[in-house]
Amino acid sequence: MKLQITDLTTDRQWCAATGYTCAQFEKLLALFTQSYFELYRQTVAQRQAEIEVTPTLTSEEELLFFTLFSLKAGLTYDLLGFVSGMDAANAKRNQQLGLDVLQHTLAAAQCLPRRAFQDAQDFKRYLQNEPTIIFDGLEQRLQRPQDNEAQRDFYSGKKSVTP
Repeated sequence: MKLQITDLTTDRQWCAATGYTCAQFEKLLALFTQSYFELYRQTVAQRQAEIEVTPTLTSEEELLFFTLFSLKAGLTYDLLGFVSGMDAANAKRNQQLGLDVLQHTLAAAQCLPRRAFQDAQDFKRYLQNEPTIIFDGLEQRLQRPQDNEAQRDFYSGKKSVTP
């Protein structure tokens, strides 16, 4: 079983699989195709013709669909490969390729958020016209340092609950 773009017949299915309607996908595809060519100076088909194995993704459309589906579905590489007709290693490689092209596409279209600021005032100026700011404060696990002094910098102060 291989997921096919032609299986998507309604905008509801498009949104469920990619996060975009068909019309939005087509607009993004035009920019994505341009970015792919800027990065590699060849189309997907031209690059695939140079390899000896049969490619799974044969066009920019399939690569973009695969990339958006992988982000939307949040599957492991094993499962992503299974539904896409490739092994896990190729699923990871193709996802990374698609993400690289997508990032280039969104940067060229000036659709990426600014991620670096000189100081707090620079950050404040950047967001001065935004009525609401939402921060993701999800706590992340990390390896604690072995040195006691260094551990203090990472101490959360939360009490451990033991049964």
